[in-house]
Amino acid sequence: MSRGLRVWQDMEKEQETLRAWKERVARELDRVVAFWLEHSHDQEQGGFFTCLGRDGRVYDDLKYVWLQGRQVWMYCRLYRQFERFRRPELLNAAKAGGEFLLRYAQVAPPAKKCAFVLTRDGRPVKVQRTIFSECFYTMAMNELWRVTGDARYQSEAMEMMDQIVSWVREDPSGLGRPQLPGAPASESMAVPMMLLNLVEQLGEADEELAGISAELGDWCAQRILQHVQRGGQAVLENVSEDGEELSGCLGRHQNPGHALEAGWFLLRYAIQRGDAKLQAHVIDKFLLLPFHSGWDPEHGGLFYFQDADGLCPTQLEWAMKLWWPHSEAMIAFLMGYSETGDPALLRIFYQVAEYTFRQFRDPEYGEWFGYLNRDGKVALTIKGGPFKGCFHVPRCLAMCEEMLNDLLSRLAPASALSARPPPAGSARLGAE
Repeated sequence: MSRGLRVWQDMEKEQETLRAWKERVARELDRVVAFWLEHSHDQEQGGFFTCLGRDGRVYDDLKYVWLQGRQVWMYCRLYRQFERFRRPELLNAAKAGGEFLLRYAQVAPPAKKCAFVLTRDGRPVKVQRTIFSECFYTMAMNELWRVTGDARYQSEAMEMMDQIVSWVREDPSGLGRPQLPGAPASESMAVPMMLLNLVEQLGEADEELAGISAELGDWCAQRILQHVQRGGQAVLENVSEDGEELSGCLGRHQNPGHALEAGWFLLRYAIQRGDAKLQAHVIDKFLLLPFHSGWDPEHGGLFYFQDADGLCPTQLEWAMKLWWPHSEAMIAFLMGYSETGDPALLRIFYQVAEYTFRQFRDPEYGEWFGYLNRDGKVALTIKGGPFKGCFHVPRCLAMCEEMLNDLLSRLAPASALSARPPPAGSARLGAE
């Protein structure tokens, strides 16, 4: 067989595999969205039920502000970017969810602190001393503004963003978390990660705002990069405020899924800035390193938590396999391949995606199980709860569908123009 024919056949095979995955991902996205449309809408009080059993039945009517904001964001993003989801039911549900957040999320307006949990009718139950309810509130409001044009939503997003930045960089006292004398001054990677995500969200298609927030984005990226420790051999979840390793379990704590999610956040940051050196560093340290250390060689799947010294983690769920790290890994490795063309990254995407679709997907009732034992068997049959809602799974599937579409559109012209199969005679001559 001639080299030209072999190259053409390889390209055709790659296109067929990518096309099959694109169709598989798109079908799954439709099924997942249908599950939430059917089961999660509270038509009486507004907002969304997220505590859903395997078949979608509501087992608790508490409403978690993280998940309310995430679902509003997800519906708006689907409505805005996919023609088949440009349906009134998605937009109307997103607006109803946004109005529920506007009325009830903030515990004591005009103070900006949001609840973590609300009753079904919007009364606050619990507050977390973190920024994350407010972050997802901001994402929801900005996306609502993008699809409706209603300036109220953008005003809310910008005001809340200013408050979040103030809490993180100036005065955290408004979070209500006292600094106790024995507590180390530490920084979780989740904080600069979320801020970097918000910088990209708010700056999309807005050059003026993107320019204003560029310094904040640079600060976030540098803070995330500080979590690469031990001479580049480990990504640690917590470091000191000046970027040094902490002692004890807190300092050795690793979360492979978080590292991978931070990886694709940083990868997009590097791409937007045209920084090829940073892009290569991110792929090496935030994609390949946590994947190779975090993948279970015996049963497959990503461990939830690890200890950087190989000691037994103290978290009871450390060896479980959760839905969201695998969702983030699919995004990260497909994005890495899309930008570099490195076939090793594509092979890892296929490896993760095959495991994820085989183990988490529920072919009977739709959506994905969230919590598996180490051996991949379902530990919790719920489809939603305090932390799992309409977010990681549909975001993963939507982003992967978009990237696969883009890859196929880029491969098609090359396949047609530069890799046509040579005539049969030339193939025979090459073989001879």
